[in-house]
Amino acid sequence: MQRITYRVKGSAQGAKRRISHLLRPSKRLLNTKSNIVSSTPTVSGRFARTKKLAQVSSIALLSLPAQSLTTMNTKVPAYANVMLENTLTIAAVPGDSTYFATDGFQHGFGFDLVRTYADELGVDINLKAYANEEAALKALRSGDADMALTTASTKLKSQLNLSSINVSCGYDSSLTKNGLHPKVSWTFSSPNDPLSKKASYFLCDSIKLKNTQKLAAFYNQNLLKDAYSQDHFQKTLTEKLPDYQSSFEEQARNYNHDWELLVAMGYQESHLDANAVSPTGVRGLMMLTNNTAKAMGVSDRVDPYQSIGGGARYLEQMKADFADVPKTDRVWFALAGYNMGPNAVKSIQRKLRDQGIDDKSWANVYAYLADNKASNSRYGQAMHYVSNIRSYLESIKTQTV
Repeated sequence: MQRITYRVKGSAQGAKRRISHLLRPSKRLLNTKSNIVSSTPTVSGRFARTKKLAQVSSIALLSLPAQSLTTMNTKVPAYANVMLENTLTIAAVPGDSTYFATDGFQHGFGFDLVRTYADELGVDINLKAYANEEAALKALRSGDADMALTTASTKLKSQLNLSSINVSCGYDSSLTKNGLHPKVSWTFSSPNDPLSKKASYFLCDSIKLKNTQKLAAFYNQNLLKDAYSQDHFQKTLTEKLPDYQSSFEEQARNYNHDWELLVAMGYQESHLDANAVSPTGVRGLMMLTNNTAKAMGVSDRVDPYQSIGGGARYLEQMKADFADVPKTDRVWFALAGYNMGPNAVKSIQRKLRDQGIDDKSWANVYAYLADNKASNSRYGQAMHYVSNIRSYLESIKTQTV
């Protein structure tokens, strides 16, 4: 078998144009009179698809940063299938370092990184959950997924003859200090597949690497790791939540929220103390200001049912204010708006847009807050507010306390 080595340069934009041209639907008219789909594609059809896959694969390789690339006559790369299907299929194992699903959306440290990579490729994500690492990796190996998001051991991946990239790109301490697994990785069938090569450049780019470290800070898992915090959280939920649970559940139904999200907010605001009062005058279980209480129709801020209802209604308003944000990130924007005001969040979004940065990504907004918290204390408060509620919610959902 002949081995061919290329040294090339090519822009990602140019590659995208060439791929788009290849994937453009044929101008030939289809016969719409028959709705019968052949279960056995014609030889010419199979050949055309194979040829197109090969062309897309070649363009993918040419669009990588200049380096020596070796290609051999092997099976079609996963990258070509991803681009043709416009979908990146992920085999993942749920966990505090990979992904978490609640309130009708998926989030998590590893998952958010994959979403950003998919956005850069211009494709959608199809996440498939597996019970354990071996099952997820075997799904990848059998072709049921394009890549795997796991914390699997190097030994297991080697046994299955798979290639992986650590998402921290060697900076494991940036994960461990935030209580995340140091070996969160993306695994691929082959290290030579353009999907794997592009992922390596993506994760190890200096700017992306800094953003990864900031994202790890948002998904910090240390909040309830120490005994005191864990005991206090458990005691509060055990002793106080039963008195208010029906109110949380009813008001959540009234305003289309996850009731446990409202509980997490209540714990962050007052530790579920209906009589709480702050030095600035906010009061009640959801710590509403006098102006917010009036705007939300709350006449008695220390009445638990009214306070929870006022908080739920205000959160609904925040979600509506950020309706253009994808659902996967909308709740974080809504919580930030709840804490610092929606206009403050929208101001940050405008600044990001002016810099050509996606303003509807919470990872980008969080990075901006982190970079500028020294000059604005409200930014630091909002960071901790959203991060804490996320942590409390995950703990409630997974019953780890």
